[in-house]
Amino acid sequence: MDSLFLLVIGNTEVSTVPGISVAGATPELTKLTPVADAEYLFHEKPLTIDEIPVTPEGHPTPAIITKAARELSSFPLLVVRGGTYLAPSVPHVHISDAVGRDFRREPALPEFGEIIERAKLLGRELERLPVEELVIGESTPGGTTTAQALLRALGYGARTSSASPNNPQELKERVISEAFARLGIKAGDLKDNPLEALRQFGDPMMATVLGLSLGFRRNVTLAGGTQMLAIAALLKALGEGLSRFMIATTKWVVMDRSATFIETAKEIGIITYAADLDFSGSRFKGLRDYERGYVKEGVGAGGATWLAVKSGFSPKEVSKKVEELYERLMKLKGTSG
Repeated sequence: MDSLFLLVIGNTEVSTVPGISVAGATPELTKLTPVADAEYLFHEKPLTIDEIPVTPEGHPTPAIITKAARELSSFPLLVVRGGTYLAPSVPHVHISDAVGRDFRREPALPEFGEIIERAKLLGRELERLPVEELVIGESTPGGTTTAQALLRALGYGARTSSASPNNPQELKERVISEAFARLGIKAGDLKDNPLEALRQFGDPMMATVLGLSLGFRRNVTLAGGTQMLAIAALLKALGEGLSRFMIATTKWVVMDRSATFIETAKEIGIITYAADLDFSGSRFKGLRDYERGYVKEGVGAGGATWLAVKSGFSPKEVSKKVEELYERLMKLKGTSG
């Protein structure tokens, strides 16, 4: 077993701020998105809710890409509960049920130390297996806002992406400014205290992935978009060398000019891979709209594609399999998509 794919699921109260996240049909439904994503990877549809998570406009979760890549290449998958409102109804490793708090009002993650230590233990146990690489994806609605806040606290002028083509940067900046005002700090003030930045502004997914990355001493691919930049920045600030790390994302994150993925990755000093998926010729509007800036990344879509490519499949074949899965979903719903 060369590579093991981990999906770390987490929630933050920040996702319920109206307009901050479209990783769910409504702000309240973002609470269920992570468990539904995890369940869909194992079943034809989620178990906790009736349908796969969609944006308010109806665009499907990027879990459909991860599932497609896995059906092609059969890589092993382990779900890790970093901190969610509910436990997924699939086999998983429990790290925490502590949800990230609204950092405008209080520290986001008082339990960060416990989460990191438990995740470290898991990472060390996984190192006992014949695994050379962990590919760690995430499902965390609101996570681009917590990531941007943490990066700013560490001194990076980063802008994170969004699952919407209209990145709510003005709203993100306002929310982050309120959080900084609560502490009486400005950007960069916590660059020498990264764990305090995590406690104040992070989310349980970040703490879990950080612990896993510290506990597992072989290669780690951080499978995600701009949220994984925050993990890389934490690792660097803690003195961890980044030569064994890579961020695997999708072309849509790299092409997002409202964010600074490539620029911030270079500033941190981590290499990147971008999956060249293409839905422009899809029969389904929900998938074609990925090319218009909807969704972009999540549930380890870029990293899952990376594993499929390493197994000999092309991004074109992954895109075709996504089309097949979406057609299956439409038949289950009795609609044409």
